[in-house]
Amino acid sequence: MKRVAILGSTGSIGTSALKVLARHPDRFRVVALTAFGQKDLLEAQVAAYRPGFVGLVSGEGDNGWGVGSACLVEAATLPDVDVVVNGIVGAAGLEATLAGLRAGKRVALANKETLVMAGELVTCAAREGGGEIVPVDSEHSAILQCVTGQEPALARIILTASGGPFHAWDAERVRHATVAEALNHPTWRMGRKVTVDSATLANKALEVIEAHFLFDLAYEHIEAVVHPQSIIHSFAEFADGSVLAQLGFPNMELPILYALTHPERLADDGVVRFDPVAAGTLSFEPLRTDVFPAFALGVQAGRAGGTAPAAFNAANEVAVAAFLEGRIPFGRIAEVIDLVLEAQTVAKADTLGAVHAADAWARRHAAGLLQG
Repeated sequence: MKRVAILGSTGSIGTSALKVLARHPDRFRVVALTAFGQKDLLEAQVAAYRPGFVGLVSGEGDNGWGVGSACLVEAATLPDVDVVVNGIVGAAGLEATLAGLRAGKRVALANKETLVMAGELVTCAAREGGGEIVPVDSEHSAILQCVTGQEPALARIILTASGGPFHAWDAERVRHATVAEALNHPTWRMGRKVTVDSATLANKALEVIEAHFLFDLAYEHIEAVVHPQSIIHSFAEFADGSVLAQLGFPNMELPILYALTHPERLADDGVVRFDPVAAGTLSFEPLRTDVFPAFALGVQAGRAGGTAPAAFNAANEVAVAAFLEGRIPFGRIAEVIDLVLEAQTVAKADTLGAVHAADAWARRHAAGLLQG
């Protein structure tokens, strides 16, 4: 029986994780749930799963609930937790990931910003504390499934990107896309911020940086290609030239289940079985960095290393929030990121303080650009 804590239980990853756990009550038990501010939904989850620990980051919790950001770290380090599912969006998930790894937990990581901001610190925390990072993102889960037992021979990763709702649009039309258009993802149903990141392809840049740390590959061996059908979830090429891929209809429940059980596989009747005829024709396109500059900016930050990825992530979060609030056009998101990266002073990201300082500076600078 694995005991599971879910951080961000009311979000898309959290609710999907609970569906998976509910199908396997003999294998998993929910012992901790945290949410940001959806108190009503959290209360319903608590009534259904009866965890021993409940946390609400924003607002007042019921008697005995943890409150504030500290509840995330508390949930991730509970003695009776075996697996921490980190489904928090953005920089807020970093400290809980570090704490869970230092406490020797398996962290099923959907919070890609954790590795983007502080990849070296995170991998060091896992080594020192005996914790384990297992990716939940469909792309990285696909790579993990392909390389398990063959890791030394991995030579190249090709991440697939849906291309978002604008993969066939021209640059001028993309620049003036509306919020409703950006949130109308053709193949995945995700939270608002992640959906916009998919539309700008900033999300794919975050995944390239994440793959660099997860699989210890140099950036020149990590590529991305647009695959509009979202059936192939990434390719792994090995030293002998062989290429393996993992396929499936878009659904986060399968990578969540695999993150919980890796390297084992658990029989599950809740995931839609693959049908190649229903999948139809699979196509691939080059990623147009001239139309989606946020991708190139993110990879550039990853190659620069140090605090540059943290600055990229922070600038993106501020710009996306402004877009969702209707304060800037879609095309301005990448412009803000570019200006922040140009103005930054890259430092070593060897302490949490350095990462937080870079994050705070980038947020202030991005906010100032939006006011100008």
